[in-house]
Amino acid sequence: MNPATNPAAMTVPLCDLLAQLRDLEPQLLEAVTRVLRSGQVINGPEVAQFEQAAARYGGAPYGVGCSSGSDALLLALAALGIGPGDEVLLPPFTFFASVGAVCRLGARPVFADIESATYNLDPHQVESKITSRTRAIMAVHLFGQCADMEPLWSIAERHNLAIVEDAAQAIGAEYQGKRAGTLGGIACFSFYPSKNLGAYGDAGLAVTSDPDWAERMRSLRNHGMEPKYYHRFIGWNARLDALHAAMLSVKLPHLERWTEMRQAAAARYDALIDEYHVGGFLQRPTVRPQRRHVFNQYVVRVGRGQRDALVRYFRAQKIGCEIYYPIPLHMQECLDYLGYREGDFPASERAAQDVMALPMFPEIHVDQQHRVVQCVAQFLRQQARVAA
Repeated sequence: MNPATNPAAMTVPLCDLLAQLRDLEPQLLEAVTRVLRSGQVINGPEVAQFEQAAARYGGAPYGVGCSSGSDALLLALAALGIGPGDEVLLPPFTFFASVGAVCRLGARPVFADIESATYNLDPHQVESKITSRTRAIMAVHLFGQCADMEPLWSIAERHNLAIVEDAAQAIGAEYQGKRAGTLGGIACFSFYPSKNLGAYGDAGLAVTSDPDWAERMRSLRNHGMEPKYYHRFIGWNARLDALHAAMLSVKLPHLERWTEMRQAAAARYDALIDEYHVGGFLQRPTVRPQRRHVFNQYVVRVGRGQRDALVRYFRAQKIGCEIYYPIPLHMQECLDYLGYREGDFPASERAAQDVMALPMFPEIHVDQQHRVVQCVAQFLRQQARVAA
């Protein structure tokens, strides 16, 4: 039977990248051809044009394209002069790149727990962690919603700390009417293919309103050269390829429309969770007032200690899902030297045990979403039969 007429046979991917390719393929191929024919595949006008447009979108005057969101974080911290002996505060519930950038510079990551509802850094946990060695706060805007910045601004001002936004998942997100990219000293974005604005490979961007930091990041991403073959800093190769920049320039004008499509899909999930009466089992994403959530992921908290069983059921039913993130950073083997233990950050540890991401991409169809939530209801009925 055709899956289109048999919802039970419908497979649903976690993220479908082909829909955007089908929609924009002629423009993307034209952009690639233009770059190849120009012979300017490293730096050049394609990179500069995208940097300017993407920085304007984020509300910042300066953009520095780079090879990944991970390198954007590394460039930001290096531009601030962070290194051995310094400490950077950040949450333990995020992707490893956040802490990896701190460690690679020889600085020490210091963790503060998250808010249970939003999974973002809890400002009330931050100030007690500050020492004379603290140099910066890394505010991670997880899953597409900005962290609670106003109290972090006050803390940073009192202690003369920089704020770095890890906005890898939050391009276009807003806090009190201000866009991610303008909420700290430097903001870092990822264009990994599954992001709201995705390249066809790795790419990233750091934005700032400080011309000196921007100049330093531009130099650092190119082995610290300024001018060519004269090295002011010890940098590394973190350039944004012109091919990626050109394709991202094609995609950028569509980002607002795609964001609205994600928000509509999130609203449909909210309604379907009610329709299928599974709201007591799945805790929907919490969207705080004065936030614009851009839903890079639609992450639910699964009740009754059944997250892993539900993940197995989804995969058996060919429904995409993912666990972001199964192990908090303070419990990662390579960070044992920091001396943290299980129980130190209970909100992060509970999230790691309970959360899972449902399929989310702009083009997701209502029938696909019905199939996803229907599977949750089927899982609960199955569990009830086993328990009876």
